[in-house]
Amino acid sequence: MTVSLVVVSHSAKLAEGVAELAGQMTQGKVTIAAAGGTADGRLGTSVELITSALQRVANPAGTLILLDLGSAVMATEIAVEQFTHNCEYQVLISPAPLVEGAVIAAVEASIGNSLAEVAEAALHASTLPKLHHQER
Repeated sequence: MTVSLVVVSHSAKLAEGVAELAGQMTQGKVTIAAAGGTADGRLGTSVELITSALQRVANPAGTLILLDLGSAVMATEIAVEQFTHNCEYQVLISPAPLVEGAVIAAVEASIGNSLAEVAEAALHASTLPKLHHQER
């Protein structure tokens, strides 16, 4: 059993795309759920969609949640509180960058690392290397 991931975004398409990309990096070895948008298809976040995603991927190894924007934190915290009230599995919310963090987390989970190790790796995911401006 590997650590699972939940990708939370204000956009359903963005959440699904990030989940797809991260999943392809692990060839399906990691369970990843997308929770994007609102229940009626608008931009935003939904406690119900996040809770449902947590229920779909829950396992004893734990779950890491990655978010797109800071305003998704409140809905995610409420969903985690509701979920963990009825479930003993550990859930962590990561401040890692969404795309890079999800990809790194998925790879780390796929090789059997613990929830703490997966969360730490995601947190340190870097974006593109720094570009150096050259004078002409």
